[in-house]
Formats: sequence, structure tokens, C-alpha cells
Amino acid sequence: MLATPRRAKPRPPEVAAQRDLVVEDAATGFCGAVIGLEKSYSGDLVRLEDRHGQSRVFLMLPGAFLIDGKPVTLVRPRTRGPQAPSRTASGSRALPQQRARQARASRLFVEGVHDATLIERVWGADLRAEGVVVESLDGLDNLETALSEFGPAPHRRVGVLVDHLVAGSKEERLTAEVGDNVLVCGHPYIDVWQAVKPSSVRIAAWPDVPRGEDWKTGICARLRWGTPQDGWRRVLAGVNDFRDLEVPLLRSVEELIDFVTLAPDDD
Repeated sequence: MLATPRRAKPRPPEVAAQRDLVVEDAATGFCGAVIGLEKSYSGDLVRLEDRHGQSRVFLMLPGAFLIDGKPVTLVRPRTRGPQAPSRTASGSRALPQQRARQARASRLFVEGVHDATLIERVWGADLRAEGVVVESLDGLDNLETALSEFGPAPHRRVGVLVDHLVAGSKEERLTAEVGDNVLVCGHPYIDVWQAVKPSSVRIAAWPDVPRGEDWKTGICARLRWGTPQDGWRRVLAGVNDFRDLEVPLLRSVEELIDFVTLAPDDD
């Protein structure tokens, strides 16, 4: 007897994320109206505002939102989005709409995609205006190779953002001898998630995770956030601008941006 073939699960319908469309984020239950669209290293973002005036951003993943209780996939509408704000997410005055500057020779290196995405989330407009490219190392162990391949020089500076840069740490040892034209700045937090203020992700404090246990997995287990992928969505959704980040991260990123933008142009 032949088995009846299973039908493929239907894909959620695509819905244009038009301004004022009311949707619910399936993972967090946050319900609000669309007030804007943004871009990040992880993909397109939609900004929702609830009835209390609180706004949050969410990744526009397939089936990640609900309309009338049914999953949908939000997509960018073909029409133009809302006008740009007067200030960027980093607090800088927004420049008139213009093409991104040609990329500088200098670079910002960060440890992973989450670091790069948060920097893009808060400093993206500033970086595009200055022509600064952010590159993920996929782990600090790759820093030496990345610097060797890049070849820092007076007009090709490198700024390196490091998680958990504290005395006696592995991170301190890996960045002890980086050579000329390289600046290393860091923050004391175990992971860049922890540089997001607890109040911004609606928790009292970041839980302690014992050494030897994967930090993101442990955090998600203790907060009942599901998988690290689910947890990352919550963290990113909690970051609207610089006010959602801890001062040590803000200070380090600003210092690194100054360092690479003060380098002589290669043109």
C-alpha cells in the first residue's frame, strides 16, 4: 500500500509593511503599528509602536508576525517609506538624504555578527556618512590573520571592538600586540548582548551563567527565551538607539569611529 504523500506546509502570506499596519510579533507578543522600516546586517527591520507610544524594532523574518492571529511575512512596500528622523540612532544630527560615501580604506573589526548588527543599528547612519565599513572576524582568534591580510598603515587604520576586555582575560592576551595603526577598545561584558541595558529587554538584570556553560544558551534558558536565535531577536528588538546601550560600549565605539575617520583619506 502506497503511503499518502504529505502536503508541504503552506508558506505564510506576504504582507506589505505599510505605515500604520497593526501587527503582533509572534515571539514576544508585542503588538503595534508600523511606523518605519530600517536595515541591518541581519536583514530588514520593522519598527512598531504600541498604544502606549513605546516603539521597538523587529527582524522581518518569514512568518514572524501575526495579523488577526494568523502568521504573515512582512515585506518592504514598493512605496517610499517615512521621512528620515532629524537625529540618528547614535544621537548625531542626521544629514540631508545623500548617497553613502565611498568606503574608506580604514576598517572596524568586531568579533561577530551580533556585534556588527548592533553597531549598524545604532551607528549605521554615521558609518555610511563617513564611509566606514564594519567587518566581522567570526571570533577574536581570527584577529591576527585578519590584520596580517589587511595590512594596517597610516591611511589604513583598523579599530577593533572586543567583548569582555578585562585584565587577565583571553581577550587581553589576544590583543596585547596588534602593531601600529591599530586601536583596540572593548567593554567588560561577557557578550555584546550584556551591553544592552536590562530595562530595554524588559528584565531586571542579566542572569549569571557559570563558566564552562555556553553563555547565550544559559541566558536563554534562565530567561525562558527559547533558543539563542529567539533570544537574539528579543535583544535586537530592545535596541532603538544609543540610550538602550551601556556606557562602556558607547564610549568604545565612539572612540574607534574617531580613530578610523581621523586617518588621512586614501584618495
